[in-house]
Amino acid sequence: MSPTDAGRPLRVLLFIHSLHGGGAERVAADLSAHWAEMGRDVMVVTQESAEGDVYALHPNVRREVLHTAGEGGGLRGIWSNVQRVRALRRVVRSFRPDIVLGMMTTASVLSVLACAGLSCRVIATEHTHPPSQTLSGFWQRLRRLTYPRAARVVALTRGTADWLGQHVPGCRLAVIPNPVHFPLPRAEPILTPVAGDGRKRLLAVGRLHADKGFDLLIQAYAQLAPSHPDWDLVILGEGDERRALEAQVRNAGLASRVFMPGRAGNVGDWYESADLYVLTSRFEGLSNTLLESMASGLAAVSFDCDTGPREIVREGVDGVLVRPNGDVSALGKALDAVMSDAEDRRRMAQAATAVRDRFSAASVLQKWQELFDGVRAQGR
Repeated sequence: MSPTDAGRPLRVLLFIHSLHGGGAERVAADLSAHWAEMGRDVMVVTQESAEGDVYALHPNVRREVLHTAGEGGGLRGIWSNVQRVRALRRVVRSFRPDIVLGMMTTASVLSVLACAGLSCRVIATEHTHPPSQTLSGFWQRLRRLTYPRAARVVALTRGTADWLGQHVPGCRLAVIPNPVHFPLPRAEPILTPVAGDGRKRLLAVGRLHADKGFDLLIQAYAQLAPSHPDWDLVILGEGDERRALEAQVRNAGLASRVFMPGRAGNVGDWYESADLYVLTSRFEGLSNTLLESMASGLAAVSFDCDTGPREIVREGVDGVLVRPNGDVSALGKALDAVMSDAEDRRRMAQAATAVRDRFSAASVLQKWQELFDGVRAQGR
């Protein structure tokens, strides 16, 4: 389908809480930029203000801020959500989009409610695996009510789509992964990796959050460190678990070999300086960092989460999947094997770059194009 329809560009509105950081936020910025470059009219609507944005929007993408962010329970919370729906509906009526894309669960629910009775088609999206979400019963009930009324519900992985099909009956499901961009963009803050000094580096990247399992990684590395004296561990990211993880490192006597430099906008430089990537998440949607590290030419050792890594890593070809998920001993054995075999590590690293084609922006955008075609042809 041409980006134009009946003489005017296709109009797409993306609704997301903020652009203050995170995987879904980055995807919203990337997709909106791609669609703007295709000649579509694109608007990104956020609840939070642009102050504090981590991701910049394409100059041809319009931005609207609802100023409706804020927490609240009980009747106050219900009234806040009514206000959000009303504010979003006003913007939708003014912009008159053909497609409204809700980015993540609550934004998707609010989008369906705000667009009730309007001519636009709503596409809901799930960017995490639902069992890993801390979603209240109120929002779970709203998801079950609203998702069947969406034109499509997009999951990043087949595993998440299967879960939605079982627990949110009536959804019209589609699976579209996130694209990987290579070479990776650079942004602030710029953190320079430690200069090469002949030491090897095991790298992990992500929010310092319990879901990412960095506590398990430190446990496994502590077991490996004596037998791999030339390997250091770098955990790149920032978050609420920093103090607990730093204490764990000190207690293990590893302060000189485990480094936590913070969040870097030049993460590509860190992939290039590393020798092996490790993902220890307890839960994943589709891991952007796993895709990026492999696109950068790193073999990967990853826990086999319920969803995500198994749809990226080709077992024994470009990485290793560790089972059972969360098992520190199994993780240590897998890391030990790959860290000990430089030739096998090089072989898998070379194969890993195939994700550039397997998850290319062109292939992902084609999936979105096919989805848009189907949604717009769908009768009400």
